[in-house]
Amino acid sequence: MTAIEYDVVVIGAGPVGENVADRVVQGGLTAALVERELVGGECSYWACMPTKALLRSASALRAARQLPGAREAVTGDLDVAAVLGRRDSFASHWKDDGQVSWLESAGIALHRGQGRIRSTRVVEVTGVDGVTVTLTARHAVVVATGSSALLPDIPGLREAAPWSSREAASAGSVPRRLAIIGGGVVAAEMATAFAALGSSVTVLARDGVLPSMEPFAGELVTKSLRETGVSVRIDAEAGSVNRDDSGTVHIGTTDGDRVAADEVLVAIGRTPNTQDLGLESIGLAPGAWLAVDDTLRVVGGEGWLYAAGDVNRRALLTHQGKYQARAVGDVIVARAKGDKVEDGRWGRHAATADERAVPQVVFTDPEIASVGLTAAAAAAAGPRIRVVDYDLGAVAGSSLHADGYKGHARMVVDEDRKVIVGFTLAGPDVAELIHAATIAIVGEVPLDRLWHAVPAYPTVSEVWLRLLETYGR
Repeated sequence: MTAIEYDVVVIGAGPVGENVADRVVQGGLTAALVERELVGGECSYWACMPTKALLRSASALRAARQLPGAREAVTGDLDVAAVLGRRDSFASHWKDDGQVSWLESAGIALHRGQGRIRSTRVVEVTGVDGVTVTLTARHAVVVATGSSALLPDIPGLREAAPWSSREAASAGSVPRRLAIIGGGVVAAEMATAFAALGSSVTVLARDGVLPSMEPFAGELVTKSLRETGVSVRIDAEAGSVNRDDSGTVHIGTTDGDRVAADEVLVAIGRTPNTQDLGLESIGLAPGAWLAVDDTLRVVGGEGWLYAAGDVNRRALLTHQGKYQARAVGDVIVARAKGDKVEDGRWGRHAATADERAVPQVVFTDPEIASVGLTAAAAAAAGPRIRVVDYDLGAVAGSSLHADGYKGHARMVVDEDRKVIVGFTLAGPDVAELIHAATIAIVGEVPLDRLWHAVPAYPTVSEVWLRLLETYGR
C-alpha cells in the first residue's frame, strides 16, 4: 500500500473540490483531489452546462419569433440532433481530459478512486483496480462530494428504471412522452426543454411549480408550460409506478388518475453523497448532510474536517459551492500559517452569503431570477418588511426587447434598515439582471443611495427606477 502526504486532501473533484484545491495551492500549500467519477463533477457533465445547452436553442428561437423581422426569417423548427450535439460538446462528450490537464497545470495531484476517511486526517483511496493508496493531510481534509438525486419509496419506481437529472441531461434521444415527478427547478427546466424538443410532457407537481420561490414565479411558469402543451397537474402525487413489457411506464396517482409515458423523470430533491466516505470512523453518521460553521468546518469533525458545496446543504447551487470553496481554501491556508481567521458577519473567511444573498436563475420560459429572501421568508424572519411589485412588461426597455414582453419584478425591503433583503424577476432574459440586486443586498446599500444608481435608458434595468418610484421616499 502506497502512502503519500499532502497539506490538504479534498474528496470530490467537481467545481467545488477543484476550487478548494486551487485556492490552497495558490496559498502556498500542497493539495490532492480524490475523484471516483469524472473530474469536473455533476455541473460539468450532468447538470448546469448540459441542461442549459439543452434549453438555450429553444430560448433563442422563442426570442426570434417575438420580434417582427426576425420572426419572418425563421423558417423551421428546432433541429433536435443539432441541439443534442451542442449539448454533448458542452459536456465534453463525458470525457474529463481537459479538466485533468488543468489540474496538472495548476499543480494539483489527482487520485482516482473511492476515498474513505480511515482516521485523523487519513484518507484511503481504492482504485477501480482494487489498489489502495493512503493519503495523509497535514492540515485538513475537505469533503466536496456533492449530492445525488433523491429517489422516493414509491412502489414499483426503482424497478421501472426512472430517469434522474443525470439521464435527462445526457439523453441520447427525445422520448415521445415524458412524465416528470416533482415541480422544482429541475422539473420545471426539463419540462421546458423536452417540450421544446418535441416530447409530450406531463408534470406531477404535488406542491406546485417552483414552490420555494415567490408565488408569481411558479404561476407564470405554469401558465407558460401549459400554453406550450405541457400537462401540469398541481397537487398530483405519484402513488405507484410500473413499466410494462412494451416499455411503457404507467404512473398511478394517489387520487386515482393514471399517466402513461415512455420515460419518467424523478426530480423531487437531493441526497448527500456521504454514504461511503468512512465518516463512521470519526463518529459521524454516513449518509447524512454535514453540518458546518461559517468557516465550513464540520461540526463534530475534530477540527481538521471541512465540507463545502451541496454536501453541507447550505445552498445547493454550483456558484454558492464555489464561493464556499474560496472561503474554505482561504481559511485553511490562514490556519495552517497561524494567521488570525476573520470569521465575523461579513468576514472574508466566512460563508455568510449562504444565509442572506443567494442568487438563483431558473432557465424556464419565462426565466426566473432571484436573490435573497422571498416576501414570506423575510416576514417570518422578524423585521418589518414592505413588498414592492412592478410589471416588468411596462418598462420601456422591455417593449424594445420583445413584442408582448411579459414579466414581473418584486423587491422586499427591510423597513427598519431601509435596505433590500429580497429581489425576484420573471421575464425573458432576466438572468443577466440579477447580479445588480445581489450587489445591493450583499452591500446593504440604503435605498437613498440606490436613487443615485441611474439605470441606462432604454433598458430592462430601468425597472430599478420604477421600483424605487413605486416605493417612494
